Amino acid sequence: MRLQTDFPLKPYNTFGIDVKARLFARFETVEELQELLQMPELKQEQKLILGGGSNLLFTRDFDGVVLQNGIKGIRKIGEDEEQVFLKAGGGEVWHEFVLHTLNMNLGGVENLSLIPGTVGAAPLQNIGAYGVELKDVFQELEAVNVETGEVRIFDNGACRFGYRESIFKNELKGQYIVTHVVFKLHKKHRPNTSYGAIISTLEEMQVQEPSIHHVSAAVCHIRQSKLPDPKQIGNAGSFFKNPEIPLSQYEELQKHYPAIPSYPVSETTVKVPAGWLIEQCGWKGKVIGNYGVHKNQALVLVNYGGAKGEDIRKLAFEVIDSVKEKFGIQLSPEVNIM
Repeated sequence: MRLQTDFPLKPYNTFGIDVKARLFARFETVEELQELLQMPELKQEQKLILGGGSNLLFTRDFDGVVLQNGIKGIRKIGEDEEQVFLKAGGGEVWHEFVLHTLNMNLGGVENLSLIPGTVGAAPLQNIGAYGVELKDVFQELEAVNVETGEVRIFDNGACRFGYRESIFKNELKGQYIVTHVVFKLHKKHRPNTSYGAIISTLEEMQVQEPSIHHVSAAVCHIRQSKLPDPKQIGNAGSFFKNPEIPLSQYEELQKHYPAIPSYPVSETTVKVPAGWLIEQCGWKGKVIGNYGVHKNQALVLVNYGGAKGEDIRKLAFEVIDSVKEKFGIQLSPEVNIM
């Protein structure tokens, strides 16, 4: 729990941006976190909670204290005939948690396989992929109030989950640090194979009756074939949210762009893949010096080595402007820009 100064953050963000934190400390228990928050020298400091650093773009050194969540542990805290409740530490690697549930033959998060980041960060943006969102398996979380050090329980409703949204990205942004998350997982689970390329991938795998293990393997295969490994090329996965637009606007766009894809959200709203929009604007595979847009997935901005965060931020907003100009659709970053 030692407080360190001028701490290099390059290994702690998947974009690989070379910046420093003026102060840095890692906590491994709730008590250590509470002790850090009560330190007089940290009381007035700007605070950043770091998990896996997979949803961050640093554009400058962080002039405050970075607190890294190192709380580990996964344990069963209850079950009934249909469900098992698992409590996981906020510092657990998300994919390791998914593998743990698969080893227990518990369904619910197999579609979320290989998403980078930690358990504690997952509820903040209600992570989702291939037709499943975190809120579908979420029971409650425990979080520490940054000001008071008090522990508070948030149930599903209190988190106000939305599409890549929660109360922690809005009204309570920066006010709580998630220490533990409780999940409700299914003993007898019918896998969701309806979204994206899961069905075709399972057919390639010659799987007739898919299990949760098959679905996880298919999702991993799809993600690895489309998304660059941050250990090889700096990136934060999908940089932009898929925009939701009125059905009337979509139907008007369809007259000019018959191939524009969509997924229904409600009777009056559809979701349009941001990657498709960006690709139509000519960005896919574009390289600008040592950064650019990934060749296989236009949603992903990449650092080929040595790029500055500000360069990638400028590229992101050039992409946003071009999509707005061509389609009249406003993209929003999914990544937190610091």
